[in-house]
Amino acid sequence: MGWGSYVAIGDSFTEGLDDPYPDGSFRGWADLVATRLAVEAGPDFRYANLAIRGRTFPNVVAEQVPAALAMQPDLISFAAGGNDVLRRSFDPDSLVGRFDQVVSTLRADGADVVLFRFADVMARLPGQRLIAPRVALLNRAVGETAERHGAILVDLYADDTYLNPMLWSTDRLHLSPAGHRRVAGQVLTALGVGCDEEWLLVPPNPEPTPWLAARTADVRWAGQHLAPWLKRRLTGRSSGDTVTPKRPTLTPFPPAH
Repeated sequence: MGWGSYVAIGDSFTEGLDDPYPDGSFRGWADLVATRLAVEAGPDFRYANLAIRGRTFPNVVAEQVPAALAMQPDLISFAAGGNDVLRRSFDPDSLVGRFDQVVSTLRADGADVVLFRFADVMARLPGQRLIAPRVALLNRAVGETAERHGAILVDLYADDTYLNPMLWSTDRLHLSPAGHRRVAGQVLTALGVGCDEEWLLVPPNPEPTPWLAARTADVRWAGQHLAPWLKRRLTGRSSGDTVTPKRPTLTPFPPAH
C-alpha cells in the first residue's frame, strides 16, 4: 500500500527532539519515515508535522487533530499522553476514554492511523513507582484502541533495546539520533515498507559506570534538566510555549533545495 500524504501529530517525541539537522532544527523519526514514504510515492508525496514539544493530550487534541483532519491525509501518526502521565493532574479514566474517541475520529474518513505503545523511559528517571503504572495503563489503552479501530500499532514498550541508554539523549527523556532511527525503522516495518537496515542497528551498551561517577552524573543531570522541568511545572509554563509546528501544512517532501 502506498500513501500520498502523511500528517504527524504529537509532542516532542514526534517533533524530533533530540535529533538535530545540521542547521540545529530537529529531524526525528517522523521526518525519516516521510523520507522513505516519499521514495515509494514519488514526487507528489506531501508531509506535515504538527507536533510541538511539551503538549499534553488535551492540547494535541484541541490544536492538532482538527488541523490534521482538515488536510484529509492518507496516513496519520498519533502519539500523545506522555506529558500527561508526568503531571499531578493526570486523570486516567478521562484520558483513556478520550483516546478511543480521538482514534475513532481519525479513522472515520478512512485514513490509516499509526499508534505507539511508549518505551520504558522511566527505567532511568526518578518517580518510577508513581509514573510507571500510569505508562502501563496508557500503553494498555493504546493497544486495545488500536485493535478496536484497526489502527497500526508500533509497540516500543515490548522492545527491550530501548533500555540501552545510547538510544536516549543526555536529558534521559528524549530519544537520541540512534533512537529516532530505530523508531523510524519500526514504523516503516509496521507499514510494510522497507527501510535502511542501519536504522535498526543498536549501539553497544556502555560500560558500567563506577558508583561515584554515576552519582556525579545524576547530580549534573538534575541541575541541567530536572530543575528546569520542575520550574516550568511550578510556573505553569511549557517548553513549547513559543514553538510553532515545523511543517504546519501538507507540502512536498523532501523539500526542494
